[in-house]
Amino acid sequence: MSSLSLALVQTSLVWEHPKENRLHFEHMIREQCPPGTDLIILPEMFTTGFTMNNVVLAEDMEGKTIQWLKEIAHQHQAAIMGSLIIRESGQYFNRLVFIQPDSDDIQTYDKRHLFTLAKEDKYYTAGTQKLMIEYKQWKIMPVICYDLRFPVWMRNTEAVDLIICVANFPERRRKAWMSLLPARAIENVCYVLGLNRIGQDGLDIPYAGDSGIWDYEGNQMLDLGHQDTIGMMSLNKDKMTVFRRAYPFLNDRDKFYIEI
Repeated sequence: MSSLSLALVQTSLVWEHPKENRLHFEHMIREQCPPGTDLIILPEMFTTGFTMNNVVLAEDMEGKTIQWLKEIAHQHQAAIMGSLIIRESGQYFNRLVFIQPDSDDIQTYDKRHLFTLAKEDKYYTAGTQKLMIEYKQWKIMPVICYDLRFPVWMRNTEAVDLIICVANFPERRRKAWMSLLPARAIENVCYVLGLNRIGQDGLDIPYAGDSGIWDYEGNQMLDLGHQDTIGMMSLNKDKMTVFRRAYPFLNDRDKFYIEI
């Protein structure tokens, strides 16, 4: 499939209240997400906001939110993704899950770069593996928020078509958000999608949103600004393939190994 229809859910989050957030997202998706959508994207820690209250708020991989995501995927016949707090084997993870409709297979990515300024590394365990999702003939690599600052981790060595960054990226670092996303698109010659939240969290930190999509040349194709909305866009892989053939920059990339 050369096209991929994406739904970017940009909204505010109720601080540390999973049930209210699930209900809010469910209403938004039901009202604004059209039939034929291929993939629905939710923000980082979409059930709670970016919190270190892991012991109280963590769920397991059989918990209410995972079951809810499966139901949403089934109802809308679309894949859905976002990150939440997961407890597993006595450890806590900021884990992104990717769930396809009518499938028991759940693909996961644990945030690699934990935000030490907020002491995220004291409460969560860092991931050690990238995730490569193959969905509707697209190769998708998800990352989470702070990962965006580390281009080596995000380097396109697997013929990635689309990088998706889900985030709680504060308004005061808006310039970095708006600069790094197109930079990752240009250097990796692929589409890049950034999905951020809006509103203010329980620590009085404001978020500006600025969710959007950039093409393989760094041009912004979609800009949600500060809106509380679901942004829709269909991407075309054939156009990117033509560009890559004309400008095979990735053939000249450096080869390297990442030490974990």
